[in-house]
Order: sequence, then C-alpha cells, then structure tokens
Amino acid sequence: MGYQELKFEKDSLFLVTGGAGFIGSNLCEAILGMGYRVRCLDDLSTGSQANVDLFLDDPGYTFLKGDIKDFDTCMKACEGVDYVLNQAAWGSVPRSIEMPVFYAQNNIIGTLNMMEAARQCHVKKFVYASSSSVYGDHPGLPKREGTEGKVLSPYALTKRTDEEFGRLYKELYGLDTYGMRYFNVYGRRQNPEGMYAAVIPKFLRLLLKGEAPTINGDGRQSRDFTYIDNVIEANLKACLASGEAAGQAYNIGSGGRIFLLDLYTTLCDALGVKIDPVFGPPRKGDIRDSNADISKARALLGYDPEYDFAKGIRLAIDWYRENL
Repeated sequence: MGYQELKFEKDSLFLVTGGAGFIGSNLCEAILGMGYRVRCLDDLSTGSQANVDLFLDDPGYTFLKGDIKDFDTCMKACEGVDYVLNQAAWGSVPRSIEMPVFYAQNNIIGTLNMMEAARQCHVKKFVYASSSSVYGDHPGLPKREGTEGKVLSPYALTKRTDEEFGRLYKELYGLDTYGMRYFNVYGRRQNPEGMYAAVIPKFLRLLLKGEAPTINGDGRQSRDFTYIDNVIEANLKACLASGEAAGQAYNIGSGGRIFLLDLYTTLCDALGVKIDPVFGPPRKGDIRDSNADISKARALLGYDPEYDFAKGIRLAIDWYRENL
C-alpha cells in the first residue's frame, strides 16, 4: 500500500521541520495532497523559499520561519501538533568535518530541543531523520540495525546521538520516537548546486551541460539509492506505528546496491551522452559500501518501498530534464 491510502484523524496537524528542504518539502506536499494540515518550520539556511512557495495557496499550510536551536521557537512550532516529522538538520559528511561544533549545535541540540518541545506539547509521534552514516566502519553487508561500527564523521556522530536521545525519550518520558536511517535519498527538488550537493543531482546537472563529473575514489563504492517517495511512505507509516515500535531506529532504503560506476553509466545512457568521468581522491569520512536490510522496518512499520532503483531513477531523470 502506498502512502496516499494511509488514514489519519480528520484535521490532523503535522509539523515538518526543515520543510523547505528536499525531503521536508516533499513531505509537506504529500501530506497536503492527502488533505491534512501542515505547519512548516525552517530557518532557510539550507532550504529554499521556492520549495515552499508552492504551497502558499493551500489553506491547510502555514510557514514559520525559525531555528530549531532556539527552544522557544520549537515550543511555538509544536503547539497543537499531532505529529512531528523532524527533518531539520545540516547534511554532508565533508562539511561536518570542517564544522564539527556547528553540526553538534544544529543536529544534536536542535533535535533535542524538538524532542523536548514535542514532549511538553503532548505530540503523538515524533519521527526524525537519522542516517545510514551511523554504521561507520562496520564492513558487514547488508547493514542491519544493531551492528554499527565506529562512526567516521561529526555528521554521523550527531545522528547516532539523536538516536540515543530518541531511545531515552521513549524510555524515560513515554514520547513515541522513530528514527529514520535514510540511505542516499534522491528525487525531485534535490539541490544539484554547490560543492556539497548529492551525487545524483550533481552528476545530472553536469551531464546535461555536457560537462564531465568527478567521481571521488575508484567508483567501485556502492550505495543503496532510495527514491523520495519511499521516504515519504516510511515517515507516514511511522506516524501510525505502535508504541512498541517506538524508541528505535529503522533502515529506510530500497534494499538494493548500486556501484557508482554503474550509476554513472545509467545516467549517461538515459541522457544519450558519452562523457568520460574525472576521478578524484576518495572523500574523507565516507562509508565504502552501503546496502540496507529493511526487514525490521517492514515488520514493525509496515514499510514496503514501491520504488526500486530502476523505477526511481527514471522519474528523477525526467524531473531534472524538465527543471534544470
């Protein structure tokens, strides 16, 4: 069952933090499309005003400009809210290595502020973004919850810390928290610009301009690329999950494994171009291989991803062709 058929109480109010970002704006769009209300909180530091201007005419939508590092803002945002989808965070492993203190303030203290505000406002469910980066240097594949290695970046450490707070907030305070360990999410409205852009939109932008992208490392590293609609499904199903499933983190991937060289060939073939990539040095802090075991999310959240890589990448390519 796709997320469109999920049912919540009439007039349910969802708070999407980071709602002007890639994942957040897609969550806002999906929830509004299902007929429920959305409050978007974003400081627009990495999100885009254009992403949320799409919803200004929807009577169920409100925008609150604010920073999750400010607790009073978090309290104001959580007033009257049924479900929190906390996507507000700074991404990028390389950038976190350059800015470790900021990442701790934003991704740890900010998320803790949101959990505490959700607790005080008696929110029903608190669903938050974690990351496959928490697996660190553990070599095992597929990645399974409970077999994490040593984290390799400040970004990964912030996400692992968020998960521990999520566990404590369930055990100590009874707040139903659900951590979404995203595996390389891609799709419409993902920003292709800048040195910290994700690999799929960055490659597509350069290939569409006839330029050669740079592959960091030998290209034999692998990723479980996860289409945005699978992520929407996971977040909304977590909002309907049992309290017994709370206080835990879940792999949210496609359950597949794509090597970067194969991704590059797929994109070139789809665009009808022949451009040899440039190879650069490996990126510090990057995990070598990534492949999600999604059996726990299937069993406890009812997660059943509709989009495999072949289906999702076609939709993504079509969107970037029209919008770049």
